[in-house]
Amino acid sequence: MQLNDTTLLSYRIAFASIRNMGYDLAQKILDIIPSEQDFFGISEKELQNLLHTKVKMTEYAYRQELLEKAQKECEFVIKNNINVTYFTDKDYPTRLSHAQDAPILFYSKGACNLNASKVISIVGTRHATTYGKHFCDTFIKELKELVDDTIIVSGLAYGIDIYAHRAALEYGIPTVAVLAHGLNTIYPATHRNDAIDIIKSNGLLLTDYQSSDKIHQGNFVARNRIVAGLADCTLVVESAEKGGSLITAGIASSYNRDVFALPGRANDTYSRGCNKLIRNNSASLITSASDLVSAMRWKTIDSHQECRQMQIFPDVTEDEQKIIDYLRQNNETHINVLCNALYMPMSQLMSTLIELEFKSLITSLPGAKYALA
Repeated sequence: MQLNDTTLLSYRIAFASIRNMGYDLAQKILDIIPSEQDFFGISEKELQNLLHTKVKMTEYAYRQELLEKAQKECEFVIKNNINVTYFTDKDYPTRLSHAQDAPILFYSKGACNLNASKVISIVGTRHATTYGKHFCDTFIKELKELVDDTIIVSGLAYGIDIYAHRAALEYGIPTVAVLAHGLNTIYPATHRNDAIDIIKSNGLLLTDYQSSDKIHQGNFVARNRIVAGLADCTLVVESAEKGGSLITAGIASSYNRDVFALPGRANDTYSRGCNKLIRNNSASLITSASDLVSAMRWKTIDSHQECRQMQIFPDVTEDEQKIIDYLRQNNETHINVLCNALYMPMSQLMSTLIELEFKSLITSLPGAKYALA
């Protein structure tokens, strides 16, 4: 039976809203049962037999209740032009798919490439100090100058979160706000204009909660897995000895992602958490964007420009470019090594080297070696 897009979306929303439904569990169920539609249509006894368990999700009445709720959510999504991304979609974020407890479906507003080459989550206390605020601004400004294709992820909360978003907006870096509620509202309400600016500036509002879900404290802890899962690394700017930022850092570590922290004075309340992470070797100490870029071994814009300059010599053929690239990475090289490394016949290599010498792009050295001019 062919399903239209709306019907399929309803089944997916319902399937994703099953309690404790995660990436791994969803895949296991769909390996046994052909489709989400079959999952909701099958009898209680059949489902229990197929899954070899008797749990809440196998109850027929429970599944129908979820489906009815999903149909209403589907209407809300369509009416408000909300994007829905499912774990089997090609554009589901690669980094998030590697997190064990990633949501199998999320809702978003805006347009942003979540598979950008560099994604950083910035988190911290809701009681940001001048020190933390200033660091957010200078860090993101420097980051913009150092690397490209970057995204800043945070939670739109008071304090460090909102200052990270605002700095990203100011310096032209797309930013993603992971919400702890549905897209029918913005919390806190004072950040509504920031949310609008994020969408307008090639950023994204993202959540795995439905519009009918109530906001409660547990949501903010649960959404931290998405904040950590979307990124290559998590940066804790300021934190007390306990708090959501430390939870996010712990989640990031469990995903084998890098964690960084900004140190502060020993007696400062909102630096104690960062100092503790560093002291326990749970986070690497950084004081600038260049520290983080170096630790992540990301190529800077300058290095990209150097590569591009090497690639835009006039009249360079494909074979000539291969030689240039090899010499750039390995410095002076014997002709026999070049021949073996590039799988190029010696006669072809010799004529290509002569052409490059005529163009003054390489130079021959004693001992049958060559180097970039």
